[in-house]
Amino acid sequence: MDEKLIQRLESAVARLESLSLPSQSRSIDVDAVAASTDPSIIAFEDLLTEFVGKVLSAAEKIGGQVKEVTDVLHEAFSVQKELLVKIKHTKKPDMVGLGEFLKPLNDKLMKAISLTEGRRSDFFNHQKAVAESLTALAWIAYVGKDCGMSMPIAHVEESWQAAEFYNNKVLVEYRNKDSNHVEWARALKELYVPGLRNYVKTHYPLGPVWSATGSAVSAPPKAPAPPPPPPASLFSSEPSQPSSSRPKEGMAAVFQEISSKPVTAGLKKVTDDMKTKNRADRAGFVSASEKEVRTSVPSASKVGPPKLELQMGRKWVVENQIGKKDLLIDKCDSKQTVYIFGCKDSVLQIKGKVNNITVDKCTKMGVVFTDVVAACEIVNCNSVEVQCQGTAPTISVDNSAGCQLYLSKDSLEASITTAKSSEINVLVPASGPDNDLVEHALPQQYIHTYKDGQFVTTPVSHSGG
Repeated sequence: MDEKLIQRLESAVARLESLSLPSQSRSIDVDAVAASTDPSIIAFEDLLTEFVGKVLSAAEKIGGQVKEVTDVLHEAFSVQKELLVKIKHTKKPDMVGLGEFLKPLNDKLMKAISLTEGRRSDFFNHQKAVAESLTALAWIAYVGKDCGMSMPIAHVEESWQAAEFYNNKVLVEYRNKDSNHVEWARALKELYVPGLRNYVKTHYPLGPVWSATGSAVSAPPKAPAPPPPPPASLFSSEPSQPSSSRPKEGMAAVFQEISSKPVTAGLKKVTDDMKTKNRADRAGFVSASEKEVRTSVPSASKVGPPKLELQMGRKWVVENQIGKKDLLIDKCDSKQTVYIFGCKDSVLQIKGKVNNITVDKCTKMGVVFTDVVAACEIVNCNSVEVQCQGTAPTISVDNSAGCQLYLSKDSLEASITTAKSSEINVLVPASGPDNDLVEHALPQQYIHTYKDGQFVTTPVSHSGG
């Protein structure tokens, strides 16, 4: 018999024997007994040991900020195990009670999100991958088809898809530089797919099973003042939308909804004008009037001193340049990176080959570069133009609106990745002798249809004028 199983059984027997002692001389640890004997809890412990353990092991080799954010991931999964144990002897609460019950898990998510805030670190993609992936743990908040969430298995898969955008960036950046980071990224993916997905599929496909006779969740005390607004990090990088149509993102948003509103507040009647086929803002093209009223992606709220400098011999930093049309970096090499942050109404030219270029929180910014070894990334920007005169294997656009990409003949094989972005146009040289540029609009709306046991995704065709 498996040695680990024998140890668990012996531990359970010892605890059960303690139940025969007089009540005044014993303290029954209900949670410990459940953890030792329940198959779903044992399986979650195995998930922690095998899959979370692999991510932790890789993070130990890297250290620093990667280790820090991975420790938060470990804490979040440990908290979920504790909650799963408590559910075994707790009555199903109402929405307010559920928010209070899940607060410890929400606190860990907010801790992970806080590590991604402020000035972007060199390990931002690691931090963001963890913060996005932890929303998968919100499957535990599923209480039925009308709760506003996808079913548990689908929720885990959808959450990982959002995190994988950043996880793939880690793989691309380090695949030829550091195997420890590659090991970490692969282990993180395995934790969710197949790890957590298969766990939920096996034990909780319809959500957690609450006790019919257990104790009730204690209601939180009434506060003298209304709760503070949700952290700005959940919404600051997103365009403003009406509250009735703005999608809630992340586990924190789920908890914010269920803890701050009455039970029926989240149940909205779908009227004809709310249906996708009848909504003007879901057309396959962007009209001129829509462009005029659309709220811009916010730029940096605090403007610091302008910078254009080489730090530590490896990272060019271009920050807070306003109205500068003649910015130039001409002494660079393929081991250096360029980070452009908080610039507005400016143009930067990069001559020579660099390893990576990141354009972050810029507005009306133009960037012209020759060659990039790894990738050119455009994040949280509004109305930017980026021109590649040489080669670029990867270009990514994340959470940006109004982006013009100009590709040279040598960069036509570039892989372009987009996420949560709109109005992206790519201009490429024409095949004719005139060298004119041909503009292509990248789709931002998709149709998902279920065929042969899986979903097939196709872009919506743009309407002709």
